[in-house]
Amino acid sequence: MTSQRCLSVSCHFGTTLPRNIVDDDPQKRISAEAAILNSRVHYYGRLTASSDMLLSPPNHVIPLNEELYVYSPLGTAFKVPDGDSASKNPSIVTIFAIWNTMMGTSILSIPWGIKQSGFTLGILILILTGLLMLYCCYIVIKSPKAIPNEDTSSWEFPDVCRFYFGKTGQWSSLLFSMVSLIGAMVVYWVLMSNFLYNTGQGIQSKSQSIFSLDSVTAVVFVLCGSVGNSSDPGAFEHYWSKTRTVPLYLIVLLLPLLCFRSASFFARFTFFGTISVVYLIVLVTIKAVRLGFHLEFHWLDTSQFFVPEFRQFFPNFTGILTLAFFIHNCIITLMKSNKNQDNNVRDLSVAYLLVGLTYLYVGVLIFAAFPSPPLYKDCIEPNFLDNFPSSDVLVFVARFLLLFQMITVYPLLGYLVRVQIMGQLFGNHYPSFLHILILNIFIVGTGVAMAMFYPNIGSIIRYSGAICGLALVFLFPALVHMMSLRQDGRLSWPSAFFHSFLIVLGLANVIAQVFM
Repeated sequence: MTSQRCLSVSCHFGTTLPRNIVDDDPQKRISAEAAILNSRVHYYGRLTASSDMLLSPPNHVIPLNEELYVYSPLGTAFKVPDGDSASKNPSIVTIFAIWNTMMGTSILSIPWGIKQSGFTLGILILILTGLLMLYCCYIVIKSPKAIPNEDTSSWEFPDVCRFYFGKTGQWSSLLFSMVSLIGAMVVYWVLMSNFLYNTGQGIQSKSQSIFSLDSVTAVVFVLCGSVGNSSDPGAFEHYWSKTRTVPLYLIVLLLPLLCFRSASFFARFTFFGTISVVYLIVLVTIKAVRLGFHLEFHWLDTSQFFVPEFRQFFPNFTGILTLAFFIHNCIITLMKSNKNQDNNVRDLSVAYLLVGLTYLYVGVLIFAAFPSPPLYKDCIEPNFLDNFPSSDVLVFVARFLLLFQMITVYPLLGYLVRVQIMGQLFGNHYPSFLHILILNIFIVGTGVAMAMFYPNIGSIIRYSGAICGLALVFLFPALVHMMSLRQDGRLSWPSAFFHSFLIVLGLANVIAQVFM
């Protein structure tokens, strides 16, 4: 491809151009070595005047990217800027790109996680988990640069794992990356079924003229427990069931979208993620102002309406937070676009701080504003929007925005799964339509089954978060860091103990989910 590009430039201007190449300054002539290189390319250009590409320039004749120039008919040539440098982003853009990437469906389960842990313990766990995830993410972005005598400029973390652990490390990192992606797609299907169901219910409520602007009495009436299928469904409920029919309706829309060869069309709608999160923050603020705060502190004992400050179900929250703060499989790619690479650690830390503050804000306000009494804090749902009725206008808008966002993001996630699996197995991202269809049927079938028989997003998030976090957050980063230090002769016993403890924490997080 590079050969063809250089030849096309050379042949276009022929051999009448000056042989000297200049730098960015048109008046500054550089060495004769560049002129010789230019003559070689013109020579091969004449040899390939026909369409015979056997005589195209060999790779050692073609200049590197940083040595490419564009000729001008005036007899000068300007240096082509490196494509990477042209797409660099300032720190503020990088920070919010990380924030936007991490702000996923987990934010809907943060209030439930705080309820499971207890108010005080939940806040402490959120802060400590965020710090641990930040440190492990710091290890990931530093890992390629710690490898000597290798060009790691284009490496991702699976490449680092392959360097240290061979094929086992590469395939293991791929497997756990698939767990995180497919787990996210399952959560998306459950939530899309939920939002589509409630959107339909809201439209029906509007048609029956019972839409309200969120009077407190209407909210309190349905806050404890989500509204699902009716035990005695009418005609509408028979065809519009949260678990029996709506998950199947989504197949008609999403299965064809998953089979698109390119996902570039859907990438244009990623800004809806930011809009949805900002709207959620506004929604939570309005609800907290209208409902007020309802808090009592019971440190160990359980009262009638409140939960203790420290509860034994806190591993539910650690599993959710492992996925909520998870960005380790793509952080290297995001950081490559940062204009000032010396600020990577600072920008990553600021991004994690913003993410943690967003989770704290949403979780604390929903938990504190939950009206207890008359309701129990234990009534907070794994998706806190389920604590509000379908007839609530503000929540109706939130569900619709989230539904549209997820419909556009879901094919992107499927594309990432396809690229990684098909690329590793067949060396081709789109081997055939049949291959893609079989993979997509498996992914969609998993989502439909969970939405119909186990639509608990809190449990799905905590299991997928703990499993993928064990490998990609704790195990591989800690092992890579210790091996790098050992090769340099800088591994100390305190460092070995601390990073081994991280691995133990990741394993304990997975085991604890089974017993919760």
